[in-house]
Parts: sequence; C-alpha cells; structure tokens
Amino acid sequence: MDIITGNVGWIEVICGPMFSGKSEELIRRLRRAMIARKRVEVFKPSIDNRYSDDEIVSHGDLRMKSQVVGKAEDITDRIDWRSEVVGVDEANFMGPALVGVAQRLADSGKQVIVAGLDTDYLGRPFPPMPELLALGESITKTLAICVRCGNPAKHTQRLRGSEDLIVVGAADMYEARCRRCFEPGIPKQAELDFVKAKRVEK
Repeated sequence: MDIITGNVGWIEVICGPMFSGKSEELIRRLRRAMIARKRVEVFKPSIDNRYSDDEIVSHGDLRMKSQVVGKAEDITDRIDWRSEVVGVDEANFMGPALVGVAQRLADSGKQVIVAGLDTDYLGRPFPPMPELLALGESITKTLAICVRCGNPAKHTQRLRGSEDLIVVGAADMYEARCRRCFEPGIPKQAELDFVKAKRVEK
C-alpha cells in the first residue's frame, strides 16, 4: 500500500548513449540526497551484471549499492514506502511497466531518478525511455565523445554479436558515435575485424 506524504513527487530522467556518464550522474544525485539525510533506495535490473551483481557501477568505476529486480513491478513490491528518493539505473532494460511504476512512486511524493539509453543499436527510440521523457518533470541529455572523430556522440554503436534488441555489453561490444559516424545495426567491417582479432589471439 502506498503511503501518501505531503511532499510533491516528480520524475527526473537522465538519458544518452553508452559512455556518456548517465550512471555517474545518477550516483551523484543520489549521494547528494544522502548528504541531505533523505531516505534513498536504488534499483537495477538483474540482467545487468557486467561490473557487479548488487551495485550500480559507472564506466569510470563509481559504485553504489543497489537492489536487484527481475522486472519493474518488483520495485513496488520491495520498496520501503518511507523512502523519499528512488533511483533506477539501466531503465531501458526494465520494460514498459517501468512507466507506471515511476508514475506511482512520483504520485506518492517521491523523487524518482531514472537513467537509461534513449536509443537502441539501430538508432531508434528505446522503450520505455520515450514515454518517461514525456512524463518527467526534469530531463538531462548526456553526450559521449565519438571514438571515430571526437565530435559529441549521441548514438551507441554495437560492434558485434546478436541482433537482439537487448544485449548487455561494455567497451568490448559497444562504442559511442556521433550522428555522422553512426551505422545502424552491426557494421560489417567491425564484425570482420573482431573475428580476425580473435583468430590472431588463438
């Protein structure tokens, strides 16, 4: 059961490509809330275990303890409703149910901070981020640096692997690219180069 407080809740969305500092910004805001002595809870999807099973971790290795959930609905089952600030990392892995969960938390008076990719490896809007962007009170768009030309990068380039929508990986599988250098899908040359490199290693 929700505990309605006298506080006004809201949703903050941090979005952008990989390697743009989304998790770092999320951790920064959550730490500020802790310094202000607010009750803070953090959640991450179980599918994201790249760096830690029970922490959100930035690519720069900033870490914060978090609860791991299999799906967005688990957040409302596990949350302490006395919490004032709720952080969610890798929101793009949570599915469309996260929209209703975030709305419910904000309506109950909580500050909800959500971070995730806003576009997928094909350059398309990555649900549920577009709807969260439309419903949020505050939006921060982070940019990375294009590894090809050094310009501001808004895309996440998948270099190899499956053509499934959700494939968890890091620098060995993805890189940030600008509008000009981005190639929707998996670049054929990058895939060939990766296969050649693997053969040389063996």
